[in-house]
Amino acid sequence: MSASSVICLLHFRPSMVVYVLYHADQVMKARYNYRIYPKYHQLQPLAKAMGCGRVVWNDALWLYKKAEIEKTDRPKNISSVVITQAKKTEARKWLSEVSSVVLQQSLRDLQTAWNNYFDSKKGKRKGKEVGKPKFKKKSSRQAIRFALNAFTVHSESVKLAKIGHVKMVVSRPLPSSPSSVTIIKDCAGRYFASFVVEVSQLIPPPSVPPNRGDAEGRGVGIDLGLTHFCILSTGEKVENPRLHKKMLKRIKKANRKLAKAKKDSKRRERRKRKLAKLHAKVKDQRTDFLHKLTTRLVRENQTLAVEDLNVAGLIKNRKLSRAISDAGWAKFKALLEAKCDKYGKDLIIVDRYYPSTQICSFCGKLGGKKELDVREWTCLYCNTVHDRDICAATNLLKYKDAGGQSESQNGRGASVSLPVAAVCDETSTNYEQFSLF
Repeated sequence: MSASSVICLLHFRPSMVVYVLYHADQVMKARYNYRIYPKYHQLQPLAKAMGCGRVVWNDALWLYKKAEIEKTDRPKNISSVVITQAKKTEARKWLSEVSSVVLQQSLRDLQTAWNNYFDSKKGKRKGKEVGKPKFKKKSSRQAIRFALNAFTVHSESVKLAKIGHVKMVVSRPLPSSPSSVTIIKDCAGRYFASFVVEVSQLIPPPSVPPNRGDAEGRGVGIDLGLTHFCILSTGEKVENPRLHKKMLKRIKKANRKLAKAKKDSKRRERRKRKLAKLHAKVKDQRTDFLHKLTTRLVRENQTLAVEDLNVAGLIKNRKLSRAISDAGWAKFKALLEAKCDKYGKDLIIVDRYYPSTQICSFCGKLGGKKELDVREWTCLYCNTVHDRDICAATNLLKYKDAGGQSESQNGRGASVSLPVAAVCDETSTNYEQFSLF
């Protein structure tokens, strides 16, 4: 992946998710996800392929870890050891029952993950630091990848090597011939086919509504919250759906039933899948809500400003961690960044220490710190009555004009916010404010 590439998540539907990868030469790679429904006699070949790919991954990872512990070089003939020679042994002879493409792709994925880990440790790989590859489990999410010579796409199905035609729900046609397909089985037992295709031209940005023709009308500040998911500088307040909270009673009941089931029993397996389906439903509903909201905001505005919240630090508060995780602030910001890059919109990442709730959005004076229960306040300089959240959203939009810095990158290439200089009258104990009393 080149240094100038950007990952973007485009659309979400129950049967399709589209990811986009932009390169410096304007070549675009898109990933289309479709829901697939394998027949009963195809479940066993799929399970065999996923199990063999998992075994090859774990065997190769064990050799890598062994070489790291012994401080020796990585084995170069790893493919012949874990695949070719392993097929001749009694313990691994069943590897020949699946397509060799699945085994080779699993090994390549491990090599890529291992190289990314060390490149990240050395600072060669930009972005968030990558963790070390882990051993795969049978009970977690399963995925196998087929190269171009191991699958063919048809109108309502995809033909996989040594598996056959698998029914596929095609919500929209592929723009070009796919280069690979990944078959995914999530914890809820659902199957998906993820195709990678190349698109020669970028999608043009959507037209701006007529009522927002001027430049100032196409800007919006976004203040995230819990009572309302976000408050816009236009005065609009988007309700927080609280999807996990609505499903919490059913999740707790499913957890209690799962805890009472006997280990390694069929009943425990059924109850575990039922619990996974509840979590998957919450995840899909949250993803759908975030996609619809971010798409609307990006289409209606040219400039967007959002605060760089420390979500990882905020969820350490045990009283608010569940509500913050349920809101999905981090994913909202990631989708907003991706779609702004896709449509060519301006995104301002406001520094997390910027006192947006303390500044009067009308006169620009600092009014001092306020408790969380103060939802409305009056400016002591201009006597303007402010809604706390709308005022903060307006200040976020004015952040760059007030001398703040837009989004930048750190040494690893990850997007961060630069600190701003402290305001001289930040405290509320200055002479002008005392004179008002």
